[in-house]
Amino acid sequence: MSLQKEPQHIFEPDPLQCGQAVLAMLTGKTVDEIIELCGTGRETTLKCMKRALDLCDIEMSANRIEVKNKEELPEIAVLSLETPKCWHWSLYFKGRFLDPEYGVLDDFPPSNRRYYWEIKEKQNGC
Repeated sequence: MSLQKEPQHIFEPDPLQCGQAVLAMLTGKTVDEIIELCGTGRETTLKCMKRALDLCDIEMSANRIEVKNKEELPEIAVLSLETPKCWHWSLYFKGRFLDPEYGVLDDFPPSNRRYYWEIKEKQNGC
């Protein structure tokens, strides 16, 4: 499986499955397939996100970068957002935010602090 060219928005089936929904959007897998791949239907860790993407031949940059404005984002990025409720995973894809909780947005979901990791298809993928 490789990086989706036009990911479809997926709402998180459960409030603890934002990471799985982001991974499903990026890979084209179902949330249930991602839960099986990650081994959890609960909160996903950065390690889990990176491992799942690696298994799908998708590269996630090594370092997180703080971001204030949409214009600072690369073409595709996984976002970690401090929302009013908790830390939350989201997806930025070519100008749109595909957020598992809030839907498709033109700007960041409500958040105090924001970080991203750039996403690319592996050049040496199978």
